[in-house]
Amino acid sequence: MGEQLLSRRQFTARCAAFGLSLPALSPALAAAQTLGGTTAPTPAARTVRLPDGTAVPALGQGCWHLGQGRHPPEVEEEALRTGFSLGLTLLDTSGNYGGGRSERLLSHVLAGQRERIFLVSKVERDEIGGDGIARACAASLARLGTDYLDLYLLHWDVPSDQFPPLVAAFEQLRRERRIRAWGVSNFNVRQMQDLLRVPDAHRCATNQVPYSLNNRRIERELLPWCREHHIPVMAYSPLGGDNRLVIADPTLAQLGAAHGCAAAAVALAWVIRSGSVIAIPEAGSPAHVRENAAALSLQLTAADLQTLDRAFPA
Repeated sequence: MGEQLLSRRQFTARCAAFGLSLPALSPALAAAQTLGGTTAPTPAARTVRLPDGTAVPALGQGCWHLGQGRHPPEVEEEALRTGFSLGLTLLDTSGNYGGGRSERLLSHVLAGQRERIFLVSKVERDEIGGDGIARACAASLARLGTDYLDLYLLHWDVPSDQFPPLVAAFEQLRRERRIRAWGVSNFNVRQMQDLLRVPDAHRCATNQVPYSLNNRRIERELLPWCREHHIPVMAYSPLGGDNRLVIADPTLAQLGAAHGCAAAAVALAWVIRSGSVIAIPEAGSPAHVRENAAALSLQLTAADLQTLDRAFPA
């Protein structure tokens, strides 16, 4: 337990050094091999339905660190475009990611692609007073180079007495067509219950919370509650987060080898297995995006799920 955890980049590099890297299959190729042939069709896209009936990809692309020097901008832009080509057309960003640099980077890949992208951004809790939500939204739209967001989220929870003006501000943006839907992040069950008592709060589209094999806390109360109320969960840090990545776990490597994919695909397929959870992993390179995208065509067996439960108990 005292050993230092490897970052995803370090782990991939170390595997390559020992000849252990597992090539990720494209969704079409993975499907073909699963069916025992080379001409099998690509499976239908896996989607999750929002309360208003909108279908969104079960697997998107998180953009927390993009545009902030982790990789050359052109590499990150190519990674995003690679994701688009593989069905990862949901982008999740925020006005405070890198002081707006994430949104500015996304503006470069949205050009000519906007109608096929489901674009998510966020407002901070210290911006919601007065007309703060409208001003924050306008700033995000300007940085992104678009005139609407598909989904606008409150980034962190606020006291329940602030819910009525919060909902009213979101609804005003929706009526003005600057956003198409709104939701929240990091709410617990009590906060969700309080929220739904507010007029028009039934339009809350999602609750974005951390969820991964090594962080299953929402399974106790929040996930069952959201399913009961038909509010899908959007899982951030679905691979465990920067300092707790699960992809170095030998169980995931073994299952990935059995399915012909990377460990990341196994972890992500587990997160989206129910059909009511959207995962938004971040990847700064095309290679990592391809690894992630293989999760869309990976069907974990009952035995796989039992193996993962033993390795990562709830």
